[in-house]
Amino acid sequence: MADASPTCPGQDPSVADLLAVRPALSMHAMDGLVLEDVPLNAIADALGTPTWVMSAGTLRARYRRLATALAATDRPVSIHFAVKANDHLAVLRVLAAEGAGADVVSGGELRRAMMAGIPAEKIVFSGVGKSLEEMRLALQAGIAQINVESAEELELLSAVAEAEGQEARIALRINPDVDAGTHAKITTGLATNKFGIPYDRAVELYARAATLPGIRPVGLAMHIGSQIVRMQPYRTAYARLADLVRAIRARGLTVEALDCGGGLGISYRDETEGAPEALAAAIHAELGDLGTRLAVEPGRWLAGPAGVLLSTVILRKQGYDGMPPFLVLDAAMNDLMRPSLYDAWHGIIPLSAKTAAAATEQVHVVGPVCESGDTFGHDRTLPHMEAGSRLALLDCGAYGMVMSSTYNARPLAAQVMVDGARWSVIRERQQVEALWADDRVPDWVEKTLLPAGGGL
Repeated sequence: MADASPTCPGQDPSVADLLAVRPALSMHAMDGLVLEDVPLNAIADALGTPTWVMSAGTLRARYRRLATALAATDRPVSIHFAVKANDHLAVLRVLAAEGAGADVVSGGELRRAMMAGIPAEKIVFSGVGKSLEEMRLALQAGIAQINVESAEELELLSAVAEAEGQEARIALRINPDVDAGTHAKITTGLATNKFGIPYDRAVELYARAATLPGIRPVGLAMHIGSQIVRMQPYRTAYARLADLVRAIRARGLTVEALDCGGGLGISYRDETEGAPEALAAAIHAELGDLGTRLAVEPGRWLAGPAGVLLSTVILRKQGYDGMPPFLVLDAAMNDLMRPSLYDAWHGIIPLSAKTAAAATEQVHVVGPVCESGDTFGHDRTLPHMEAGSRLALLDCGAYGMVMSSTYNARPLAAQVMVDGARWSVIRERQQVEALWADDRVPDWVEKTLLPAGGGL
């Protein structure tokens, strides 16, 4: 799930604080803010703003750290990138080249993952509401595993698999009723959440799965939420998962695989980032002696710190006397939804070194969309910026562009990938005419129009 870092009271991190823990970013006296070896002003000069920028080097570095941590345990753990975090083909190809599999939640994501070069045998299909068409697609593709989230879905999948003459390798996704301690909109492991099979029904349903035509139960899956930075919720959930494995085996049934989910958190503001080494230790401690294959589904931890959103201040708007001014950006909630949806906090750094060193002030940072929720932060302490100042919103590589819309008839922003000193456009800025290219006006409506009197 997408996550949130709620707005925090207290002193905001300084530009120096933000840069100190983001090794791919640096501030140069002449070039300004640089991602890897690419000045971000050069991208803004060429393409304008708003523009998304992804760092291929950061994706690789974080994947390798995670893979190293998981491989260091006695029982290695396979990595399936959560495609919902960032589904761009370039991002998926970079991770596929590192050996990543994919965790998908729709037929479209399944097709994207395969188009990016991720083999079907490395793809897991999750999600609480798979359509019959999506089930057929997964079976025909021969993916590694379908994570079944309800008794009702299990019966449907059995019927589809039997009709297709296929065998569905399935894991039951269990809801352990464990509080991950995250934002209410991104927790997935509580009894009140829509996800997964109630814990106390899991053993019987697993036994039922073993009797169904077209179904081969291979294991269990669990995912308790997103932006998790403490290991105790994982330990508690994994211990419950281990108890289920033992109970199922006591019935004479086989459990070959355990999908440990994802949710490892990052530092948006000043949180302690979730450590892959600690996660690997938690998995090994609770599940390592069960003799199963193990897998994880990271999304945000891999992709979040790899992306920034470039924007420009349209104007400074003075409010009531004694209140902070508004910095109105050309980026908006239709571009980056997280602050509006989750009250999420994203670091903001000017692209100019001179501006970054200016005296700080308190400001409200907002977008131009006609919604009060179109805001990137209230009472933010930032270097003084005027109209025309460019800035980067940090840690936008996960649940950023993938959640964008064209609300207020705003075209989708351009996307760029940097790799060392080189950069390339990976998606052109959408042309405004594309917004209505697929619209169709019925003849009976067309006839009610007055004769054309012009246009823009």
